[in-house]
Amino acid sequence: MSLVLGIDPGTATTGYGLVRDLPDGSLQAVAYGIIQTPPSEPAHRRLALLYHQLNELLLLHRPDSCAVEKLFFQRNISTAISVGQARGVVLLAIAEAGLEVFEYTPNEVKQAVAAYGSAGKRQVQEMVRTLLLLPEIPRPDDAADALAVAITHLNTRRY
Repeated sequence: MSLVLGIDPGTATTGYGLVRDLPDGSLQAVAYGIIQTPPSEPAHRRLALLYHQLNELLLLHRPDSCAVEKLFFQRNISTAISVGQARGVVLLAIAEAGLEVFEYTPNEVKQAVAAYGSAGKRQVQEMVRTLLLLPEIPRPDDAADALAVAITHLNTRRY
């Protein structure tokens, strides 16, 4: 059994999802949610808050590996820079915890979870709910996305 921490990075909101693969081949959601930083804080403080809260998650759950969504091209350069900074903090925290990092593009996540690289957000979220046997789609969206990243890693590792 392996526990994977999936991360959907962002400065304002970073989604996280911990998924365990069970001996029978099924998947179990262990925990999921978001790390949110106050928009009133300067960027360096928001990044520090993200770093410290992610470290708390890593210490609490002690995952075996981590999967992070890769940054994809964005039209808004300031959003891309902000997400890139958050990804850097996430990668640093994971590296300091001594864990291996696996990265997946949004299309790879869609393909692994919904079997269609152009699947819509709702379709992926519904598959996350189904695969993890959850009563409803995980909320907020960032948490569902992070669970999808963890599922992608577990499914990719199997094959």
